Amino acid sequence: MKKVQLEIVGLSYSQTQSGAYALVLGESAGSRRLPIIIGGFEAQAIAIELEKMSPSRPLTHDLFRSFAEVFDINVTEVLIYNLVEGIFYAKLLCNDGSRDVEIDARTSDAIALAIRFKCPIYTYEFILKSAGIVLDDESSTPPEQEAEAKAETKPKSKEVATSGEKGEYKSKSTEELKGLLQNALDEEKYELASKIRDELNNRKKS
Repeated sequence: MKKVQLEIVGLSYSQTQSGAYALVLGESAGSRRLPIIIGGFEAQAIAIELEKMSPSRPLTHDLFRSFAEVFDINVTEVLIYNLVEGIFYAKLLCNDGSRDVEIDARTSDAIALAIRFKCPIYTYEFILKSAGIVLDDESSTPPEQEAEAKAETKPKSKEVATSGEKGEYKSKSTEELKGLLQNALDEEKYELASKIRDELNNRKKS
């Protein structure tokens, strides 16, 4: 089957499921997007590595990477190989220098590890045809939010962050937010760190 390489396009709070996040993958040589709803812990693990944050203690995915590196095991590829009733299935393709091994993994965990091992992410063409979407070129909506909105199958629910929290962050300076971000990381409050990071990223776009 034909494989298509993907890259991470965006990550944001889910507009449709409280407590979840929307991870959007896009084909490297095309305009289709693959939105995936993931849990908060996995979203934080992805965001922390993408933003090059330094948690005070290693997260589970960091521990997995260190363990693998000590025993000369490398993750060479992540493959999202199936989609059943809205659930994506993925596996890690690993190599220890003498043999290749495939390990089943949750898609969110697999992507968190792909970032850490700097390995490519692939899926099959039939999955993109089934669940992929094409974004509007002229839309001003962030790609992750537009992708999730187009793929939405459930009624919208409240965002994780309340309007009070958002207003509090907007009233602070960029330097204050950077200080709050570092404090959140030092105290291992990764969900809070993700919210502050999102506000900082929004300011970079404006």
